Amino acid sequence: MKRIFNSLLFSIGLILLSNLVGNSQQLYVGANYHPHDDKNPEKISNDIQLMKAAGLNVLRLGHLAWDSYEPSDGVFDFEWFDKVMDELNKAGIKAILDIAIRPAPIWLHQKYPSIDVVDANGSVLYPNHRYMDDVGDPNYQKYALRFTDAISKRYANHPALLAFGIDNESGDGPISYSETVRQRFTIWLKNKYSNLDNLNKAWATHRWSRRINDFNEIGLPSAGQKNGAPEKILDFRLFISNEVNQLLFNVLDQVKANAPNALTNTNAWYYSWMKYFDYSQIAYSGKMTRHGCGFYPGNSLITNWGVMNASFGIARIQFESQNPFWCNEFNTMTSVPNSIRKSAYATLMYGNQMVCGWTWQSMWAGEEQYLEGMLDWDGIPNRKYDEYKKIATEFKKIEKFFPYKLQAEVGLAFSFPSQIASAAFPEQHDNQIQACWDMFYYRNMDSRMLDISKSTLDYKLLIVPGVAVMDKATATKIRDFVKNGGTVIMTSNSAIVDTTGQVFATTHPGMLSDVFGIRVGSFEETEPMNEISRKSYKGKKLEFTYKGKAIDTESARFDILEPKGATVIGTLTSLDKDYPIMTVNKYGKGRAIYLGLPAKGEVLGGLIDELITELGMKKGPNVPAGVMARQIDGKHFLYLNISGEPKEIKMEGKSRSILLDRDYTGNFTIAPYEPEFIEIK
Repeated sequence: MKRIFNSLLFSIGLILLSNLVGNSQQLYVGANYHPHDDKNPEKISNDIQLMKAAGLNVLRLGHLAWDSYEPSDGVFDFEWFDKVMDELNKAGIKAILDIAIRPAPIWLHQKYPSIDVVDANGSVLYPNHRYMDDVGDPNYQKYALRFTDAISKRYANHPALLAFGIDNESGDGPISYSETVRQRFTIWLKNKYSNLDNLNKAWATHRWSRRINDFNEIGLPSAGQKNGAPEKILDFRLFISNEVNQLLFNVLDQVKANAPNALTNTNAWYYSWMKYFDYSQIAYSGKMTRHGCGFYPGNSLITNWGVMNASFGIARIQFESQNPFWCNEFNTMTSVPNSIRKSAYATLMYGNQMVCGWTWQSMWAGEEQYLEGMLDWDGIPNRKYDEYKKIATEFKKIEKFFPYKLQAEVGLAFSFPSQIASAAFPEQHDNQIQACWDMFYYRNMDSRMLDISKSTLDYKLLIVPGVAVMDKATATKIRDFVKNGGTVIMTSNSAIVDTTGQVFATTHPGMLSDVFGIRVGSFEETEPMNEISRKSYKGKKLEFTYKGKAIDTESARFDILEPKGATVIGTLTSLDKDYPIMTVNKYGKGRAIYLGLPAKGEVLGGLIDELITELGMKKGPNVPAGVMARQIDGKHFLYLNISGEPKEIKMEGKSRSILLDRDYTGNFTIAPYEPEFIEIK
């Protein structure tokens, strides 16, 4: 009897462990489903049977639906949803159950008007649209956590549960400028600065006669990133970011308390222009066990910029997490036939484990009533249903080799404060990071976005693209990285301001000028300087010369560099004289390279190719242009032809297509817009 009991405990333990880590050797294909639209049991049963017939194995449910579970204050209605979860379990379909803490129900707005968003002009905005909530409001957080507690307790041990979703698109929705926000901001500033002297110094309030003599005199900045003193704006955005993160951490902790074995996931659109916040705190905490995003590359089959940009979205959410990534929303709408499948295979090369279509059915009502899903408005499957069915069938053939684990040897530095500060520059920090990421996309190489202050910097190459705000800890880590043998590339608009947002009064790049062996003086505006161009260039056009090769590029500005021990390796050669613009400096065992232009592929490409070889970095698979590729392990390669022409892949010896169940000897050809998964014999 004791042996049986121990065996039972062991089995239960395995089940719980399986729920905790998920099936790491599985690919999920599914849909976002909204059974609360009509709660029709017969329709729900028919839908689930259609999902099962298509091979779908996951559904995401519950987002944006708080009042479907709590229609009035403290009155919870879960019985209808119990039946949905039970039916999913019978069908063998797993559920990501979103804890829909936004938008708040109208009844909560009516009970606590302080939750309403107030615009910068003082007008109270009725919650006509989603995400019209002040998430830092204590009353809002109290009820959001009460709802979290109720729904996570209810479904913590349901066998259909795969994960709890933690909010949705947390960076979206307007910032509130209410009096209660001002009061919370004042408390935050007191905690940060302790006294008014420190605050006045940090905000440079002697400028334009803006000295603060009492904390109650503090006002909020105007809407927009450039409308007001930059130091004040930076602090305000840090405060808003902290409030969003506080809410997310509180929800994560509540879920952990009620459902310790559940995975957690979110659609982390933190970089929305409306309320961009610092998601790196969540990313490095380990509490969000499956980072996720909506993957929306557009509807085209033949263009690839959408797939590239959406894949960058994965990188900027995943940071350095080694866990599988989940694209918990995925294109449907009017996507050209085969474009969804093409995108699905592209995501596998960036660690994605899930393709979850938005949405299951074309919606009847609301703002998205003309957004088309896998079923038409009358519930009849359409071609997108068939395409997801094909993806599910093919993914079953290859899933034991996935999800792919990135093997990046290059890190791309991200800094939330720098994104806020870079609003003052023609080229924002985000754009510079993406330009660097794009270079490795085209080379079929992995890269990682990282926060230097939180990273171990275990890379051969570190790129610091427009990290405007430099703190002592980050500067020290860059210094030590180079001193210990690392190679770093820093681009313009980096290390310009300190953590208060004030420009360094010391030699630029701030705290690192000796590491780079240069003095960055002023900057010049390209367009007026082109009045004296030796080549009659106009506008922002410049000629950059690297190792005798002249390259045309564009930039609104360029830095004036003075080498102080560094060697000039790149020059601007189209103006009135040659201007040093790229330098390299030996420091300790490593080297520090500075580019006085924003990061661009045409300028950095030649240098990057040299460094890949010199640093012994693993190159991407040898493929023709127009083919995405990754070596998944020692014997398996994933290819995707993203061009309209057949592409021949060079291969020695025998191989086998697991997707097509076909043997090859030597080279083989991939049809336009088609994937291929190869096993080397």
